[in-house]
Amino acid sequence: MIRKMNANELDQVMQIWLQSNIDAHNFIPVSYWEGNYDLVKTMFPKADVYVYIDDDKLIGFIGIMDTYIAGIFVDKKVRSKGVGKQLLDYAKEIHHELTLHAYRQNERAVAFYEREGFKVINEDMDEKTSQREVEMEWKAK
Repeated sequence: MIRKMNANELDQVMQIWLQSNIDAHNFIPVSYWEGNYDLVKTMFPKADVYVYIDDDKLIGFIGIMDTYIAGIFVDKKVRSKGVGKQLLDYAKEIHHELTLHAYRQNERAVAFYEREGFKVINEDMDEKTSQREVEMEWKAK
């Protein structure tokens, strides 16, 4: 089931956020993610966060600000089982267009979004991490 995040789920969501970023971005120091933890936590109330619940357990979420996907994050134990796709499909149902950024080195993420109909519209350097980043866009047909 996908639904809006409840305020009391923020710590769970943040743990998935931190672990997912560390796992997916081994080319960025762990200290970067740990150092941004508190800042990101303050941003969650400004976003629409939809959680994926399975057997009463929160196992993933998507954060959206207007039409910008701030990220899709799934618990390590259930990755590559369709949870991320279901969260993205949900976002596509409520928005006619979506944008996001992904690190070029995160090849799995870039390939996932391309497979789901996103197109690269720009590529630039993320000055905070010194990593190449692609901007991607999806529009409903």
